[in-house]
Amino acid sequence: MPPLHLYLHIPFCRSRCIYCDFYSTTLGLDSMKSYVEALEHEMLLRKQTVKGSRVHTIYIGGGTPSLLPPELLARLFSIISTHFTIPSEAEITIEANPDDISQEWIDSLKATPVNRISMGVQTFSDSLLRLLGRRHDADKALHAVRELQKAGYKNISIDLIYGLPGQTMDIWQHDVRTALALDIKHLSAYSLTYEEGTRLDAMLRKGLVQETDEELCLQMYNNLMEETSKAGFQHYEISNFAQPGFHSRHNSCYWNSSPYLGLGAGAHSYDGQRLRRANQPDIKAYIAATGDVPHETEQLTDDSLYNELIMTRLRTSAGIPLEALSPTNQTYCLEQAEQHIRTGQLQLAGG
Repeated sequence: MPPLHLYLHIPFCRSRCIYCDFYSTTLGLDSMKSYVEALEHEMLLRKQTVKGSRVHTIYIGGGTPSLLPPELLARLFSIISTHFTIPSEAEITIEANPDDISQEWIDSLKATPVNRISMGVQTFSDSLLRLLGRRHDADKALHAVRELQKAGYKNISIDLIYGLPGQTMDIWQHDVRTALALDIKHLSAYSLTYEEGTRLDAMLRKGLVQETDEELCLQMYNNLMEETSKAGFQHYEISNFAQPGFHSRHNSCYWNSSPYLGLGAGAHSYDGQRLRRANQPDIKAYIAATGDVPHETEQLTDDSLYNELIMTRLRTSAGIPLEALSPTNQTYCLEQAEQHIRTGQLQLAGG
């Protein structure tokens, strides 16, 4: 029976960062209780569509899940444990903003099975944090990590962004070294993208910010690889680095074609075969649903399956497993790879 990975989307934010294009809303924080009840409604309906009830990973993302009041966070895990089995070895992640991490929040978290925290820091430059619309400053981020560690949370991941407007090489080097000095187990670092419809994209079009030079972004990425390697981190995916044994098991399911069940407004699911599903990104419609929540589905073709496998596996250090391909696709893949193997850009080893 394939491992079951569970994703729950919490689309509430106090304020919206200028670069973010994930589905979230700054309205309706008073709707959280109704939203959690709607999550239970969808969970009850859709647990019938998955094989088995034993979850290997749970990921609570957003939005800002750390905004959930303690009683709703406890309720959420009570609901999950009612419908699924959560073994002690399961990886259970919650995304958190540094400014939400108080002693009271940590105490409420200790009452849940969460054992991994993913924190959106983005940079340790206060001026860049203000530009991005983040609610924390560098000191708050540092304090939040240390308080979580003091409370016994060892598996902490933080996010950084490079290529920010006005970000210099010195600022980036400080960001990376500051993050690694915190003794975190996982680091995700993303190149800034100007997503259509975001405030940042509008600012770019108006000439209020300038894109970082591509060559500087490359230098930042090379510095990132060098510093994480020196610190003993494994570079296991384009944007992800981890101490041995601390790879994100949940995020890895997206790159190795494992099935995952996504619950919540705007959440995505995949059956591990051909069927993808996207819930409509509309909180009001999600809460109001009496049957299945509004959603769209996509049936993947053979070509789509092949292209997705190549795209996702090339993101990882594990590469493309030839045994995962049909004999025809193996031949095609090797033919396409041959010139890159010849020039040393790809290697063929161990299948």
